[in-house]
Amino acid sequence: MNRVVVTGIGSVSPLGNSFDRAWSAMKAGRSGISQMSGTEASGLPCRVAGQLKDFDEAKRFSAKEMRRFDRFALYAIAAAVMALEDAGLLEGYESQAASYKSKEKNFSDNSPLVAPHSSLNSAGVIIGSSRGGISTIEKALSLSRAQNPRPKQCRLSPYLMPSTTIGMAASYVAQKFGIRGHCLGISNACASGASAIGEAFRTIKSGYSGLIVAGGAEAPICRFCIEGYGASGALTSRTGETPRPFDRDRDGFVLSEGACLLVLEDLENAKERGASIYGEVVGYGNTSDAFHMTKPHPEGEAEAIRSALKDADLSTDDVDYVNAHGTGTKIGDAAESGAIREAFGKKGSTVPVSAIKSMTGHMLAASGAFEIASTLKSICEGIIPPTINLDNKDAACDIDVVTEKTRADIDIAVSNSFGFGGVNAVVVLKKYR
Repeated sequence: MNRVVVTGIGSVSPLGNSFDRAWSAMKAGRSGISQMSGTEASGLPCRVAGQLKDFDEAKRFSAKEMRRFDRFALYAIAAAVMALEDAGLLEGYESQAASYKSKEKNFSDNSPLVAPHSSLNSAGVIIGSSRGGISTIEKALSLSRAQNPRPKQCRLSPYLMPSTTIGMAASYVAQKFGIRGHCLGISNACASGASAIGEAFRTIKSGYSGLIVAGGAEAPICRFCIEGYGASGALTSRTGETPRPFDRDRDGFVLSEGACLLVLEDLENAKERGASIYGEVVGYGNTSDAFHMTKPHPEGEAEAIRSALKDADLSTDDVDYVNAHGTGTKIGDAAESGAIREAFGKKGSTVPVSAIKSMTGHMLAASGAFEIASTLKSICEGIIPPTINLDNKDAACDIDVVTEKTRADIDIAVSNSFGFGGVNAVVVLKKYR
């Protein structure tokens, strides 16, 4: 079995348009949540969101790309560029990108934008998304309805169907960088990004020779999603300090957008090319509650934690830190707290836990990947970022939630990610030595 390490991280999120910026914001306990811009929130109870700030698509993409691709795929490309650069697999991207934009070249000839590192030709891509191109679908529906009295003049884009598929983020990252190996789009609700990283880990561990770019991407800030999640009772109605994971006054999550991708590869390959290593992925658990469409069950989540630790050949005694799913919903936080106590036994009330969504909001599939990346940085730097907005911890959440930036010697950490349908993904990470 191969040892699997992470050699690159890239992200765009409400906390910043690079992972380094986001990590600095997390350590400082800064929130990325703000009043929603645009008309999405008009007349709706939820008026806050985690939106990307100063993300200028025109500086990053051609006019054709912006017309043809949904933002979730463009966010994935932005994160992929940074992850691959971080891993030492791209050189001269900016100059080549400028040349590409000026020509507005498309990729019908399957020519990649960048002459890739030799490792990329046989690499793979696994990217998760819960909502895919839902914003583009909403725009197309609005156009169709507006032109309905004149059906002959109603023309939808020929790119509508391909550009909005869940797998398009993975496909376009592969196309953009000349990646011709394993390619997979995953949709496993909010656990999609963590599942993508877990499946990449399993693939490399079992002998896949190439590296894999894996993570999650979402662009769900549209009226359709806000109304839909609001109708399910999942969104907060607060406009102040929110979301509030594990707080007794929590009332729902904040919908956010973003992408986070990691480069995973076999340890020996990483060492051979002299790559810097963030840490090692050592376990992955994927389970189903088999219980309810929207209500989570502590036992299913606990089993995912146990399964991941068993896969890593570790016990709960070995775990130094848990990065929680922690969305800020009444049912979800109580269920996760119960799962941590059940899986960890006596240690369940003392193992340090933090909820990064208190600062990012819920980026759906992107959150799971982003939280795994954040956990790796916690291991590298020995720092647990705070859970903000926690003023009065709910008695039903009897776990040790960290509310101040805390120094800690972290060797083993667990990152939880759970989703609608009772799907659970837990990843175990280890300090590289």
